[in-house]
Amino acid sequence: MDVPYRQIRAHFDDDAITVYQAYRAEIAISAAKNGKFPPAFKRERMTWIKPSFLWMMYRSGWAKKPGQEHVLAISIIREGFEWALWNSAFAHFDPAVHADDAQWKASLSAPVRIQWDPERNTKFSPLPHRSLQVGLSGEAVRRYCDEWIVGIEDVTGLAHEIDGLVTSGDTEKAYEILPKENPYPVSKELAAHLGISGG
Repeated sequence: MDVPYRQIRAHFDDDAITVYQAYRAEIAISAAKNGKFPPAFKRERMTWIKPSFLWMMYRSGWAKKPGQEHVLAISIIREGFEWALWNSAFAHFDPAVHADDAQWKASLSAPVRIQWDPERNTKFSPLPHRSLQVGLSGEAVRRYCDEWIVGIEDVTGLAHEIDGLVTSGDTEKAYEILPKENPYPVSKELAAHLGISGG
């Protein structure tokens, strides 16, 4: 089955959704141990969360890029994730969503940014469908850190294991142990807000 051009795919259950971030050891080890971000985490900066494991692997180079040596799987309540989506603006002008440049600029007071980037395969080649990235700032960062997080797991070992399988040519095994991600349900109204055609 063809994947829609824009679709949120994630690991989730009735209560929580998993998003991914990559950090240096100073932040990641403490976060995974204590279930919350330490003071070294800068709340005043925009922080991007990614529902797609493979897009996080692409971004962090299998958790090998400087400052991204640890990948965290962060479970957040679905109500929080959906609050972020509703309180979002596109990071870039999109003619399919915005009537004009002025409308887009007016939306930028929102505390959340979204952008749709090409999804990646295990070779990091771009796929024809898009993956959602969600940037949190201001009130959204505070809610994320203090209200939404219900669990943090360091999945760097899994990242390195899959990287090893891909490098050795065992792509089938690599896909078998990837976190299972399914289409995340959104209402027609939220789909329209996110630029997802057809609801």
